[in-house]
Amino acid sequence: MTPPVTWHETARDGAARTGILRTPHGDVATPAFMAVGTRGSVKTVDVDDLEALGAQIVLANTYHLMLRPGADVVAAVGEIQRFMGWDAPVLTDSGGYQVLSLQPKITERGLVFRSTYDGSTVDLTPEAAVAVQETLGSDIAMALDVPVALPATPEATEAAMERTLRWAARTLQARRRDDRAVFGIVQGGADPDLRARSAAATAALSVDGQGFAGFGIGGLAVGESAVERDRALVAAVPELPPSRARYVMGLGDTEGILAAVARGIDLFDCVIPTRLARHGKALTSVGDLSIKRAEFRLDAGPLDPHCACATCQRYATGYLRHLIVTKEPTGRRLLTMHNLSYTYRLMADARAAIAAGRFARFRAQVVERRRTGRGAPPGDGIRSRRR
Repeated sequence: MTPPVTWHETARDGAARTGILRTPHGDVATPAFMAVGTRGSVKTVDVDDLEALGAQIVLANTYHLMLRPGADVVAAVGEIQRFMGWDAPVLTDSGGYQVLSLQPKITERGLVFRSTYDGSTVDLTPEAAVAVQETLGSDIAMALDVPVALPATPEATEAAMERTLRWAARTLQARRRDDRAVFGIVQGGADPDLRARSAAATAALSVDGQGFAGFGIGGLAVGESAVERDRALVAAVPELPPSRARYVMGLGDTEGILAAVARGIDLFDCVIPTRLARHGKALTSVGDLSIKRAEFRLDAGPLDPHCACATCQRYATGYLRHLIVTKEPTGRRLLTMHNLSYTYRLMADARAAIAAGRFARFRAQVVERRRTGRGAPPGDGIRSRRR
């Protein structure tokens, strides 16, 4: 039987690689970014917007959907794609990240915490996390894991990693649907040895000859330095099967994404493009701009003269600043559209650079341009701006 989710490589440049992630709801060209639709919706935009922007896959959050409206409600409407009106791939996070934000009681059985909606007790086990995600019907479910906030003691980091491994084995045993896939999660904090051990052990897990369809690398983008993150990836990636997708969870800044792509990572998700937009910050080729600043009040130019998105093609920065300062919802939507367009274009350009064998040069140019605000392609006439 053909696995429901597969990945195959199409090009390589050093460790950076492009590929095709095949899912029950369509193919995804990787490296790819997943916008975060926590409650089944990417904030301020709809699925028509996402399609127009070039989104290939979105992420939804199991914890929130299991509480409101409930996985059974989503299933009754026709599973997550029908519920959202999104006829394309969906990955669901297991709820493990709530370990960091909700401070639950952690036992060998699972997590116990209070609902953020009504204060009721929530009991989430590895088996329950799989069952909820299979009810939601997402193309890719994530195993329940135990991340740790960094910095953490070696003892706490190792204990969380070992528990994540035990939960991963239970996750595979709990699977009931063979038409949907599950990804395992690598933990280990900033310790390269623990990362390598976790990756190797997670990759070796299987039940009835079936292992994980891909691998998330969790517990990053939670306070570690860029150097620590890179060391974790250097340690983990070689221990993972090259024929399976690799996903760094929660990473979404430009420099971080490109550094991870250079290490062979295929998938990313983060709230950065949408959250920053709601706070009046634009991602651009010359750095991130806070358009609330008074210097942009009379700015008649686009957010980014190199951007082809509808926001940049039609609206002046001064107008967008006015919308944000006066808290008009349209301003948040237009900035979200721009930030997502920027991020999807970054991924498309990275794929093209890998295919052409020039990814290292591409990465260096992007990083330098954003650092200095200069170095745009000749003839583009980019404006110099303060960050």
